[in-house]
Amino acid sequence: MKTVFIDCSPKKKLSASGFIMGVTASLVLGIKKKEKLKTAADHERVLDQISDADTVVFSMPLYVDGVPSHLLPFLKKMEMFCRENSKNLNVYVIANNGFIEGKQNEPLMQIMENFCKRSGIKWCGGLGIGGGVMMNVMRILLVVFLGIAILRTLLSGINEGTFFQAWPWVIYGKQILEVLVLGCGIIVFDIWLAVCINGKKEYGRHYTRIMLPSFVFIICADIFFTLISVFQGGIFRGWMSKKKPTR
Repeated sequence: MKTVFIDCSPKKKLSASGFIMGVTASLVLGIKKKEKLKTAADHERVLDQISDADTVVFSMPLYVDGVPSHLLPFLKKMEMFCRENSKNLNVYVIANNGFIEGKQNEPLMQIMENFCKRSGIKWCGGLGIGGGVMMNVMRILLVVFLGIAILRTLLSGINEGTFFQAWPWVIYGKQILEVLVLGCGIIVFDIWLAVCINGKKEYGRHYTRIMLPSFVFIICADIFFTLISVFQGGIFRGWMSKKKPTR
């Protein structure tokens, strides 16, 4: 069995779509190919991988209640490719959005289901995740917490003469559990998705979210996007970034 995972996020790095795709791929058996789809230059390469695949898993963000615009030309090419070659593919979708509600991904799921019907391939369902930005926050926190645990171990070793202190790692273990609790809905539904992919079964549509109260999520998301904006062009994202002159 060959499964092609397609990361449809336009981001170069730290995309929630790429992260959850990687987690899902780690749970799927058989031959696995991960592809990044950003521009028209990627189309032929991805189609070539699909040519001998049994299953395709699209992972993408929700943009304006639909699929990312750069994905549409590829879907047109893939539709023609599948119809001309009578492809028998199983298609799954993982969608995430910046809203807290996973149900917000429903229009995107309808678009992808209609695409499958037009292409003559099997729509097997999808997982819609709310609070996608928090998945990035969570993985960043895990790295930060690990760094703090290492620093605590070193400082404790310098002060007390032994580097084999258990307490920094006990604290780190508790922090990992806290992060896992926040993402427990995503973890459970993603494992279920992987089981269905392995068995080539229909998954249906399921929606989940970060287990965080909405008012707390809004505060965390605002802080995250503010920091990203500062590092990528100023307080107002992109307004103060360097731009090439237009002719």
